Amino acid sequence: MSLSLSLHWVFTVLCAVFLGLLTHAADPPRKSNNLTDVVQWDNYTLFLHGQRMFLYSGEFHTFRLPVVDLWLDIFQKMVAAGLNGVSIYIHWGLTNPAPGVLDFNDWRALKPIYDAAKLVGIFTVLRPGPYINAETTAGGLALWSTSLVEGEVRQNTTSWNAAYQPYVSAIIDSAKPNQVTEGGPILLVQVDNEYSQTPELNAEYFADLEKQYRENGVVVPLTYNDPGEKAGFINGTGAPDLYGLDDYPNEFNCTNGSSWNPIHTNYHQYHITNEPDRPFYMPEFQGGSHDYWGGPGYDACRARVGPDFEDVFYKNNWAANVKMHSVYMFYGGTSWGAINYPGAYTSYDYGAAIKETRLLWEKYDEMKRQALFIRSSPQFRKTDWIGDNNATGTGIPGVTVNGTGTFATFLRNPDSGTGFLIARQLNSSSLARTDFRVSVDTLHGRLSLPQSFDAIELNGRQSKVIITDYSFGANGSVLSTTATVFFAGTIGSRDVLFLTGDADQSHEVSLMLSGIGSRSDYSHVKYTTSHALRDATTITVRSGFKPELITLWDSDEQLVLLSDPVTAASFWSPAIREETENTIPGLETFWQFGTNTTVLVGGPYLVRNATINGSTLSLYGDLNATVPLTVIGSPSVTHVTWNGKAVSVKNEGRGVLRGQLTLSSKVKEVKVPKLTGWKYAESLPEIQAGFNDSDWIVADHTTTNITVQMAYGDGRVLYGCDYGFCENNILWRGHFNATGEETAANLSINGGTGHAASVWINDVFIDTISSLTAVGDANATFSFPEGSVIPGQDNVITVLQDHMGNNEGTDQKSERGIRGFELYGGVGNFSTWKVQGKLGGYTGFPDRVRGVLNEGGLYGERQGWYLPGFDTSNWTTRALSEGLPEPKAGVGFFVTTFELRVSRGVDAMMSFHFSEENAPYRALLFVNGWKFGKRVANIGPQTRFPVPPGILDYNGSNTVAVALWVMQDEEVHPALELVVDGAVEGGVGPISTNNPAWSPR
Repeated sequence: MSLSLSLHWVFTVLCAVFLGLLTHAADPPRKSNNLTDVVQWDNYTLFLHGQRMFLYSGEFHTFRLPVVDLWLDIFQKMVAAGLNGVSIYIHWGLTNPAPGVLDFNDWRALKPIYDAAKLVGIFTVLRPGPYINAETTAGGLALWSTSLVEGEVRQNTTSWNAAYQPYVSAIIDSAKPNQVTEGGPILLVQVDNEYSQTPELNAEYFADLEKQYRENGVVVPLTYNDPGEKAGFINGTGAPDLYGLDDYPNEFNCTNGSSWNPIHTNYHQYHITNEPDRPFYMPEFQGGSHDYWGGPGYDACRARVGPDFEDVFYKNNWAANVKMHSVYMFYGGTSWGAINYPGAYTSYDYGAAIKETRLLWEKYDEMKRQALFIRSSPQFRKTDWIGDNNATGTGIPGVTVNGTGTFATFLRNPDSGTGFLIARQLNSSSLARTDFRVSVDTLHGRLSLPQSFDAIELNGRQSKVIITDYSFGANGSVLSTTATVFFAGTIGSRDVLFLTGDADQSHEVSLMLSGIGSRSDYSHVKYTTSHALRDATTITVRSGFKPELITLWDSDEQLVLLSDPVTAASFWSPAIREETENTIPGLETFWQFGTNTTVLVGGPYLVRNATINGSTLSLYGDLNATVPLTVIGSPSVTHVTWNGKAVSVKNEGRGVLRGQLTLSSKVKEVKVPKLTGWKYAESLPEIQAGFNDSDWIVADHTTTNITVQMAYGDGRVLYGCDYGFCENNILWRGHFNATGEETAANLSINGGTGHAASVWINDVFIDTISSLTAVGDANATFSFPEGSVIPGQDNVITVLQDHMGNNEGTDQKSERGIRGFELYGGVGNFSTWKVQGKLGGYTGFPDRVRGVLNEGGLYGERQGWYLPGFDTSNWTTRALSEGLPEPKAGVGFFVTTFELRVSRGVDAMMSFHFSEENAPYRALLFVNGWKFGKRVANIGPQTRFPVPPGILDYNGSNTVAVALWVMQDEEVHPALELVVDGAVEGGVGPISTNNPAWSPR
């Protein structure tokens, strides 16, 4: 060894000692809940079967995609993006529709969730409530409980406990055999959700829930999610095993386009102040937002919380040392039927990484770039927070940041010495370009980065992770990199490092090149060897390089690649099942715990899974275009199949295969018909003379458990849920025997935000009222038109009310109905009130497959006119665009059928589009019996309603029905068309339909 190298080695050792890296103590003691050692934790991370894991998860609600075969589609897309966890709410109200009735059949089933998760290799964070929030009616509570439970819900009371405990018992029964302790996917179970009541007063409810789980066999950790730094349920009575912090820092709406709030910088301090002995867990971090009635639509959400938001805000969480991170939502889906709460409309697209249509977009790409970095970097699972830079750039021990517009945090792995400098602009919402340099202590001395060009750039809303002392694969060693690590690991016998960076910026990586190989001859790439850096080679890629894959080093031992971010996102790293002595039984499909074997596949729209059999790599996935194929695998792989068909590939040696994937013409052949042949029937017989409501329920209660009491009246309570009608449209009929002196009725009607109510006296329309306020009350005096009251006879006030759902938060027991009623003049009072909602209420509704929230109280709904197979041959032929036969307020049903023929192996995404006119009508869209849309034309914004296969029959007859409620005496002309939003060749496989047909009611 030369003297210079000896001195360098001494200096390296001294630096290591100075950094405390060579004298680092053993790991902190692991903790558990004393029920199982399979899942443990320390102050850094979870341990599963003794291995550290960074939980990078996304939210998906299966009830918002009521097609069981498509759950695998979402799970595969999550795993393909590099996620290892899925967070799933279970909806109490959908699975427990009436007291004593538990229904986990069809799309409410739980076992298919666990089976699909295990099949693809994704851990499940189960969040069954009973309260879930999720922008669902009553926050997911069983709606009957909001009427039948005495006093407040979510309290330790006899009435509340009796309501929810049978449901939780059913959840426990399904979860026990599917915990990770049993080889299943369930890693964690969350207790209730974002409990906003005071823990000091109501902790017994949490304690009871936890006791029920523990005494009945759930042994995995129980968790809690705090709605915004309230430090509730961290310790003491009711505190579960693991505390988590929820946050939505860019506000919870889609307004203001691409505007950003300032980034939160107190996360780390909050964590070490409140729970320093546990991993920093964020069970819900903003993955978008729901939009509101009258809002700007989800395109605005995508601009506000897009891939740049992920880049800056998620990495800010990494900088706070978060090691359990879940994005809400990763796939939003659809709030079909009456799932949604009053503040949200049918679409729950959320601006999420996977669109409501199930199409991918750029936000998915950024999530994949992040998740594959985390998956590739075991050193990142355990890091100490070293510090943030101050105004002078010197606030981090051992690190100096030179750049007044830059904010940076430094993390270091105490075992390996790997350093991670996470940098962004000081003004996180700035769109300007800025740059910085950094000087950092490393295992091989003090480094100034970059070494080979002027500065590291930040292009507006961008964050970078500058890494030092990073290892990859079996023997790969990176001294430093200003480029982003996209993938690192072993493929075949080679250590592979795949870096990415913007093409209009310069990047460098200093690493130990191994083997006898070749360098790039591209003019933008320069190589420098430094003896001061242990003969490491610094590779510089200057700005202006082509946006394509560049091979920086290629040998039998090592492959180093770099590309722009868009090209990187076209690559996939599927887990390939290959069992070893380290494979954990039951987790064979899970990355890290079952397999660490992969290949890189570039080109396809999606790679769902891959297997290797001998010399053949079998790939399964989706195409949306003809693309070049690049495979980086083991040299032993010489053949490739795509979705079962052989692909002609050129073997370029060392495991690199190139070919082409050709999109077949059948994708372009996807066609949809025009919606014609509409049949029409009037659907408001309740206002006709002689209508018999004798079989309706008499609304004569004088007490209610609903929180807000009646505003005025004669003591009778007119809340729908008290009579079994807790959702969708409700009809009320108030009778009085007129003297002829009656002049008006004063009514206060509450249906929640965005509701409407139309009122008739006998068969004469008076007016429609509505409210966009959060309170949801609409009050008006309805004056009787001249001649509308018939003296000496029974007269009837008919109210058609829209129920927009119950509130969330602490007001789930919402007062939906007529809060006040007065009759002016004459007899001065109503003799009888009658009420009708969906047929059978919540105890006897006939459509058990679609469930309790699908149907409402319109006459056509009660008769099942919207169901496939209902005979409309005697109805009137009338186009939907013609509206109702007369320009008057009322309700009519329009029904038509159409055929679809989509080729096998094509996944087509389709939506129904209403015309965009602002007009006084509401339209309910039923597709094969499923209520998949509510169009509110005078509020908006939604006009486009995606409907998935399984609801649509892609190879058969389909029935579409529209219930048109015209709210004023004027013409409306709605139009509806079916369109293809996108199509790919591939898909998840055959999709079953479960659309029960009409039968006599």
